[in-house]
Amino acid sequence: MHAAIMTPLIATTPNISVFELFSIGIGPSSSHTIGPMRAARQFIESLTVHLPTVEKLHITLYGSLAFTGRGHGTPKAIVMGLEGEKPERIDPDSIPARMASIYQTRQLQLLGKHAITFDPELDLQMNFKETLPGHSNAMRFKAYDTAGNLLAEKIYYSIGGGFILSEDEIKKPNERSVKAPIPYPFFKAEDLLSLCKKNKLSIKELMLANEKTWRDEETIRKQLHLIADTMQACIQKGCETPGILEGGLQVQRRAPALYQQLLQKGSSLEYHDVMTWLNVFAMAVNEENAAGGRVVTAPTNGAAGIVPAVLAYYRRFCPGANEEGVVEYLLTAAAIGMLYKMNASISGAEMGCQGEVGVACSMAAGGLAAVLGGTIDQIENAAEMAMEHNLGLTCDPVNGLVQIPCIERNAMGTVKAVNAAHLALAENDPNKVSLDMVINTMREIGNNMNSMYKETSQGGLAVNVPDC
Repeated sequence: MHAAIMTPLIATTPNISVFELFSIGIGPSSSHTIGPMRAARQFIESLTVHLPTVEKLHITLYGSLAFTGRGHGTPKAIVMGLEGEKPERIDPDSIPARMASIYQTRQLQLLGKHAITFDPELDLQMNFKETLPGHSNAMRFKAYDTAGNLLAEKIYYSIGGGFILSEDEIKKPNERSVKAPIPYPFFKAEDLLSLCKKNKLSIKELMLANEKTWRDEETIRKQLHLIADTMQACIQKGCETPGILEGGLQVQRRAPALYQQLLQKGSSLEYHDVMTWLNVFAMAVNEENAAGGRVVTAPTNGAAGIVPAVLAYYRRFCPGANEEGVVEYLLTAAAIGMLYKMNASISGAEMGCQGEVGVACSMAAGGLAAVLGGTIDQIENAAEMAMEHNLGLTCDPVNGLVQIPCIERNAMGTVKAVNAAHLALAENDPNKVSLDMVINTMREIGNNMNSMYKETSQGGLAVNVPDC
């Protein structure tokens, strides 16, 4: 049975932080790796006084987490979360040995301090027949004492980009934790543009003012540069790490070979070499992501290559590129990503890949238009065009792995983002289709898209490409 078609979870409070949309974690999936790790840790932390009496755990995965969880690294993410790890802090290189030890000893250290018997093959189950009502990415956690009594039971939903919500937060959205109000709240693109024009602010300046509600400007800038540096480090590692990706498809990492070819050319670049650099930047990130390496959700892991690749393009090929431009690029891209999160979804399990690669492409196009001197209207136009030509994009990973078509799809999305930005900068006439219109269209298409094309590996390329 395929996962049910569900209405996306539309945010009700326009106060998402940049650092929720751009968060440092590990691959291969924000919704299937980062979200489940956070949920597992949160569940164990919620046991508080019951923790010393826990003898047994049982976890059930539903919907897209069941269908593609193994290929997306969900079991190991949950196990690491149960042991108290956080995606932004864990050393990805340590995970294979730790998982091997857990499989061998059948023991877990909950939060690193309470040992229980745990068999990942028996105590973590995939339910392919049921879906839970809140979201396709659902997890049920149960804890038992030595007598077999149920101590606690909680359901969590991984709603995309590493964000999680408990069942109570889904049912009672007004009771979710509320951050301090921001000076320039926006829910639609129309609101964002109007606020910028009325207050004579750029999107960067507006976003910076909002972020200063929660942290000082020095910290904001420091964190943004950390995000940018992590993106660049991921590109560099992906360019320098050859080999075949695990998972059975025998996918060869291509970024290292292309990178060496470009280096040999030195400064004698031909016109098409810039496009090759874009491909290298994007594929390097997504090959690292597929290998479970350190990445930045932007806004998800499956689409993590586009925003970093376009940022690398700005730094390498755009005259006048500077560190203030890096800040402007990330803040502008984040504002656009927030519009999609608030009005549709950034989850492939809800929207298909238009909600991941499509959104990342839109974010990167708007960010690039901003740092290249675009007006508010040109930035909106770039973001709109980028999504308009990603509408209907399916999420159909072969073998449930974030490899085919995900790696190449990020390269294609990167080229499309750069093209959309330059097209928008070449025009001054009002665009016929607004960003709000295209976001609404994406949501409508996502709602009507068959669930087999929404990260279940039950349709599309996932069933038409023979196993390698």
